[in-house]
Amino acid sequence: MINKNYIDKSYIAFAFLGIVWGTNFIFMRWSSEFITPVQIVFLRVLCGFIPILLFACYKKALRAAHLRYVHHFLVMAILATVLYYWAFAAGTSLLLSGVSGVLSGCIPLFSFITALLFLRQEKLTLRKSAGVLLGLAGVILISRPWEASGQAISYTGVGYMVLGACSVGCSFVYARKYLSPLNIPALALTTYQIGLSLVILTLLTPFTGLSAITASVKASLGLILGLGLLGTGLAYLTYYFLIARLGAVAAASVSYIPPVVALLCGYLFADEPLGMLEIGSMVLIFSGVILLQSRKQGE
Repeated sequence: MINKNYIDKSYIAFAFLGIVWGTNFIFMRWSSEFITPVQIVFLRVLCGFIPILLFACYKKALRAAHLRYVHHFLVMAILATVLYYWAFAAGTSLLLSGVSGVLSGCIPLFSFITALLFLRQEKLTLRKSAGVLLGLAGVILISRPWEASGQAISYTGVGYMVLGACSVGCSFVYARKYLSPLNIPALALTTYQIGLSLVILTLLTPFTGLSAITASVKASLGLILGLGLLGTGLAYLTYYFLIARLGAVAAASVSYIPPVVALLCGYLFADEPLGMLEIGSMVLIFSGVILLQSRKQGE
């Protein structure tokens, strides 16, 4: 007999994670008014690393023997944290937070494209081709290429979001090819990844002007609590909980929630538009992702 509390906790965690990740975009937008994207990422990673490290130590997940794979951890730190977080922060600083959230929904599309290029077992089918085309159509739609230059969305911002999606997409492929065979616990991998990211960001971040974030209670709390403790630290821990309870495929479907939450947050808290174009773009991207993630018998 299935434990009802067991199911309730899993789906509460599922909803929590989707909402937390969805609010990240408005927090990044608020923070970008006071500090630079790389400074946002530095503070986010710093605040997020603390709970991850403490939990990893509590679980005794870290091993000296893992250090032989530090080169793989370094690649993951660059692709899945430093470049990914920075590109999304830079893109969100130039776009409406809801638009950034919708564009983040195309991450699985770029994961598939990079897998198609670098993993032999991934094959291109008519259904998957349609999924990629639908997703890219959603990106083009929300970019509004037909509008006059004074009204058009920032193509640079869209480019940053696409760069971030490509970066994390490549990280999935890299992890699948080089890290999955090592059977290192996910908690340990993330601790190494975030820890190395913090080292890199400490070297790259200009600290001049960093205190400007304190000028806004809303922005500083959103960055420290929303992006750092919740959006990075607790979000990763919750994701591991979901993988253990629901499985990797079900847990990964949480990526459907953040674009919706980002649009609603932008509309409710930042007076951003929520029209048919934004909704239509989101539907196209979601449809493409669903086609890519679904599997027919024999595939």
